[in-house]
Formats: sequence, C-alpha cells, structure tokens
Amino acid sequence: MYAEPAAPQRSVAAPRSGDGYWRRLLPLLLLLACLTRVPSFAHPLWNPDEGYLAVQARILAHGGELYETVVDRKPPLVPWLYQGAFALAGSDSLLPVRLLAVLAHLVTAALLASLARRRWGNAAGRTAGVLYLLISVGLNPEDAQAAGFEVFILPCTAAAVWCADRRRWAAAGLAVGCAFLTKQTGGAVLLPVLWLCGPSWAGLLGIGAGAVLPVLAAALLTDPSGFLFWTVTGSGAYASFTGSELHVLARALANSALLTGACAGLLTPLARGLRNRPGDCADLWLWTGSSAAAVITGFHFFGHYYLQLTPPLALLATAALRGLPTPQRTRALATTALCTALFLTWGLLAPRPELTHAQRLAEAITRHTSPHDRVLLWGMHPETYWLSDRTPATRYLTAGFLTNYSGGRNGPNVGERYAMKHAWRTFHRELATQAPRLIVDDSRGKPYAPDRIRPLRRLLEGYEEVAVVGGAVLYARAASR
Repeated sequence: MYAEPAAPQRSVAAPRSGDGYWRRLLPLLLLLACLTRVPSFAHPLWNPDEGYLAVQARILAHGGELYETVVDRKPPLVPWLYQGAFALAGSDSLLPVRLLAVLAHLVTAALLASLARRRWGNAAGRTAGVLYLLISVGLNPEDAQAAGFEVFILPCTAAAVWCADRRRWAAAGLAVGCAFLTKQTGGAVLLPVLWLCGPSWAGLLGIGAGAVLPVLAAALLTDPSGFLFWTVTGSGAYASFTGSELHVLARALANSALLTGACAGLLTPLARGLRNRPGDCADLWLWTGSSAAAVITGFHFFGHYYLQLTPPLALLATAALRGLPTPQRTRALATTALCTALFLTWGLLAPRPELTHAQRLAEAITRHTSPHDRVLLWGMHPETYWLSDRTPATRYLTAGFLTNYSGGRNGPNVGERYAMKHAWRTFHRELATQAPRLIVDDSRGKPYAPDRIRPLRRLLEGYEEVAVVGGAVLYARAASR
C-alpha cells in the first residue's frame, strides 16, 4: 500500500504577516545579491555560453528562427530572454542580462527564505536566503558569475518547490515546465514536487497540466520537430564520455571540490543532520539528489551545472544549523562568508586569457572584413562573432555540432563521422549558398583541427592565409572565387 510522504517539519510558531519581516529582509538580500555578483560586471564575457546566447539573440533580432537559422541543444527560454534584453537595451553589452541574473539570484534567495520561514520560523528564513547567496558563488568565476542557463533555472526550481509546499499544484507544474524550458536538466525538480504531492490524483493532474502547457507552447512557437530534435532526441553522442573518462573525472572532482570548499563551514552540521534526523527534510534531500542527477546527466560536469545544487543545500544547511548552539552557528556562517570572500577575490583578480584571445581575434576579423561579410569561425568560442559584430556563415556556431567536440573532449569520438545527423549536409548547403568572406581556424591543435577534418581541408583550398592571431589562423577567400 502506498505510504503518503511525511509532511515537512513546520515551526511551532507560525510566521506573522504584516510584521515588516520582508521589508527588512529583501533589502538585505538585494544588497548581498549585488555584492556577490560584483565580479560578473568586471568583464564583457565570462564563458562561451554567454557568447553563444548573445550571438543567438542578435540573429533572432534580425529575423532568424530558432532551431532553423541558428541552433543549439537547449530549450528557447534563455535565448528569448537575451533577445528581449537586447531589444530594450541594445546588443553591444551584456549588462542588461547580468542585471537579470542578479534578479534571478534575488528571487531564488527570497523563495528559499520563504520556504525556510514557513517551516522553521523567521530566523531560519533569513539564514536560508543569506546562505544561498553566499554558497552560489562557490565555483570557478566563469561558472558562478556568468549569466548562463543554470542561473535562470534556479528561480524556476525554487518556485516549483515553493508552490508544491503550499499545495498549489498547477503553479508548481508550471514552474517545472519553465525550469525545463530554461534547460532540460531543470526538469529534475519534478521529483521533489511529486514527493510533496503524494498520491493525490487532482494534484498529479494539476502538476502534469502545468508542466506540459508551457513546453507545448514553446514547441508550437518554434518548430515542433526541431524543438524535439534539438532539446531531446539529437544529443545522444553529446551525452557520453567514452574515450574521455580521465578528463571528465578530473573536471568532476575539481568542481566538486570547489563547491565543497564553498560549503566548508556547513559540512559538519549537514552530516550531523543526515545522521540524526534524515526523515525531517526528506523532500529537500530528494531535491538535492535529483539536482545531483542533473549534474551527472551528459557526463560533462561543467562547473555551472553544480549551481543547481545550491538551493536545496542552502535549505538543508539552514535546517542543520537550527539545532546548534549560537557559537557553532556563528562559526559556520563566518566560515561560509570567508569562503565567499575568497571566491569573489578570485573573480575580481583572475586573468581571462581566453577572453583576451577572443578580443584580439575579433579585432583581426574586423580588419579583414566589412560589416556585411559573413564569417566562419571554426572553434568553440562563438563569442568572437559577437565581439566582432559579424554574421555567422552557418547555423552551427561552434565546431562541436560537426565534430562532437565539446568542453575539452579528448577521446576518439571526435571527427566528421560523429557529427549530428545531417549536419554536414546542411553545412555544405549553407556555404554553397553564400560562401564566407573569412574562415577563422581557431582549433589551436584541438582534435577537430582541419588536418583531421577532410571537408574543412577541402573548403580551405579556396582560401588564402592572411593572418595568425594567438595560434588562430585567418583565411580570406581567394580573389578568383
């Protein structure tokens, strides 16, 4: 017989409304959200995901179609968000989306504070909101400070659990659907939502309807077959680490160690809470477990994947700190704040060699082309298109779609034969329609270099080398062509 999950533990004294709690807490959370995101405004770009989204947004703004004119293995919500921000504030700076990222962190912190306050009281609410903002910067700055997909997943997942905690099932399902439309792994929050629902058919129907409707709407607004292929069925080869096991394992260990270091002051309370009262926060442990599964999915273990773990970890840490004496709680919070300060210092002072390279390369591209020329960038840094303000010659903004190379994949499964289905056929058709004025080989010795990709070598036969920038080679179309 099905056993209904235990209700989350509640505070004996219910929080009172109208006591000025939020009027005092929200400014504090806003200030902390701004302070912990100061490094994000220090550079024009933090990682290739931001560059990819910026290029997508520009193409969409000029009449392009998602999953047709420009493609990615992601749902459409964040590209649309970038497009909207650029429409309001221009596309020359990522400042508007960085401000939206700060807002996303603030909303997430407020929702977690509300969850903790409802369960354990006012002090717990403050602790949860503050802890989340502190530990969410505990990764490599290029992962924690970028306005990427995972940042915009977080308010959706927190909203899903917040609604489920209040038995607002349709709204919880809608938040799950929005999390999936931000990035597929956001759908992992469905598990704790279903746990909180239990065997309620009305609740399950509400969750299902709420989750399906936004996804169906997004598919109809784009192209249903393209949406299905690019978000679900077309990423089989990408979601594998065959041949790159040691490389992937090293990245997983490094990023796990970084987040563990950010939570160093909370590890002992968390372990004690798991050992002494594992059932008190069953839904939160399930949320943590489903988020960990989202990190593992695809076997890439990029640092920004780990952001999805931070909301449930903040709530679990809040629950664990409640039973500690005041000196121990203070020590745990102070240690966490110190770790946060170290990560922020890293973000402000660390050099950005790849950004410097992309900027120099963009300057060279602008010297050898005119604004209306099309450019083919053979590499993994699409931000160069955005920095140079040049139109891509193909819908494939990186070489990864044509070679299966991604994130330093260094195994044997890289090359023409591992490309996405029909990608080379589409690529040749696009270049035959309008050949690029400039081809930039930015492979720099990676496994997808032209000497290993026969179709690219043939393409370069009609081009002449005109410049070399930091190992990247620029080829201009020969005058006879």
